[in-house]
Amino acid sequence: MNVLGLCSYPIESAATRYRLIQFVEPLAQKGINLEVSAFLDSEQFSLLYKNKSLFQKAFGIWKPLLHRFSESFEMRKYDLLLVQREAMFFGPAFFERLFQQIGQTPLILDLDDATYISYVSPTYGKLGSFFKFFGKTDNLINRADAVICGNRFIAEYVERKGTKAVVIPTVVNTNKFHPMEKESEIPVIGWIGTHSTFPFLQSIFSVLQKLALDYTFKLKIVGSGQAEVKIDGLEVENLPWSLEREIADFQSFDIGLYPIELGGKIPDEWIAGKSGFKAIQYMSIGIPFVMSPIGVCAEIGIEGETHLSAQTLDDWRKNLSVLLEDNIRRRKMGENGRKYALTNYTVDMQTKKMVDAFRVVLNKNHSKLS
Repeated sequence: MNVLGLCSYPIESAATRYRLIQFVEPLAQKGINLEVSAFLDSEQFSLLYKNKSLFQKAFGIWKPLLHRFSESFEMRKYDLLLVQREAMFFGPAFFERLFQQIGQTPLILDLDDATYISYVSPTYGKLGSFFKFFGKTDNLINRADAVICGNRFIAEYVERKGTKAVVIPTVVNTNKFHPMEKESEIPVIGWIGTHSTFPFLQSIFSVLQKLALDYTFKLKIVGSGQAEVKIDGLEVENLPWSLEREIADFQSFDIGLYPIELGGKIPDEWIAGKSGFKAIQYMSIGIPFVMSPIGVCAEIGIEGETHLSAQTLDDWRKNLSVLLEDNIRRRKMGENGRKYALTNYTVDMQTKKMVDAFRVVLNKNHSKLS
């Protein structure tokens, strides 16, 4: 079976890395050849959020557009089209329709986020939102033979629209994401994210500042998009995100942070549709964490055994205090989290679900043609 996987962004994007690329080898072992084609390459992707004019960025789009057109004519050699969110990050579902029509292949859509919810882009504002064509996701759901969903909330939305949904959470390779012995005497409280999720972390800065009055710890922030992050009275290490350093950064934490806040500029429905991936990464690494129990995050792990939950700032202060005071409990919760990840969130488990979804769609398509 030959499958073409289309996505907007290269390996530096977590969705591309963990929803497509990490499945190439496991699928090959089951006789399925998955070829991944990103709209942007790594260099073009790095320019998206740099201080360049919109014209400069738009001018650089012509090469990926030509590449998409050229590869569409190769579509007949594939049995299945797999689209991770969208074939390009702007505009209507033009290429998805073109590839499907030329190849006469069934379409499976992969949604790890609630991209059907419209919002104003924090980077490009209303202009960015205009070019996103938020109705595209609904269009693709309607065209798809099946939708692979990152959580049950997305799956319920898809099924309400009459399309078959298969839940496959975003996971990591637990052979690579594994616990690492640490020798630091000062606990490290850590967070890894993006410029768009950094405001969630900022929402608990006051808690961390108060904790620093009673406990000695270091705050490690990765991927904030900020040149400098300062919190009075607290040692802060602020690093840009790095693909090469990603696993080591997680392994350097003693306690993980996963704050989510509703009621901001981003619609609550979009936030509730997030995949809870950071929690799965923390558990795979074997570290305890404190998490906002919102959306699927309220269903990941076991509260009190793999992690602690916090709904209020007082909850954050109390639960982080518990973990800072009790090294034995930290270690035990980390071990529980690791076991939970190995039981529920391995690549092998999700590969089997993906293979089953591919085969069901192909068999259904063949029966239509015969």
